[in-house]
Amino acid sequence: MAIEIERKFLVHKHLLQLPDNGKKLIQGYIWSDPKKSLRIRIADKKAFLTIKSGTDILKRSEFEYEIPVIDAENLLGLCDAKIDKTRYLVSIGQHTWEIDIFHGDNQGLIIAEIELSSPKEQIQLPDWIDQEVSNDPKYLNVSLIKNPFVNW
Repeated sequence: MAIEIERKFLVHKHLLQLPDNGKKLIQGYIWSDPKKSLRIRIADKKAFLTIKSGTDILKRSEFEYEIPVIDAENLLGLCDAKIDKTRYLVSIGQHTWEIDIFHGDNQGLIIAEIELSSPKEQIQLPDWIDQEVSNDPKYLNVSLIKNPFVNW
């Protein structure tokens, strides 16, 4: 088990310069409630099953296991909806930012995430960061499936 400590931010897209090599992600949730979720994700040619638990949005338990892609494709077929996005990795100092450009029902949404070693860790925000949304549950992927960005 790992504890995931993550902060999320909206992005000024006109200030952001992305690398050329993004990774296509498709994911869905077999089940989810406010305390736990079971996610299926295909990331390029690999697939993962992830269980997240906890009510603190900034700090949750995470169990992740690689599974065969064919199993992930079949499991995604059980999901009511899916998220489609491209993830870019941007290294700044000792951290790597994950920049997610959403497609489909969440077209137009860009979220930057950073994993930290503690919830109180201080970070220098790049100029392309707009506002923090870490404590807003509507920006969780599990929420974006139920209430897509285009409906806001």
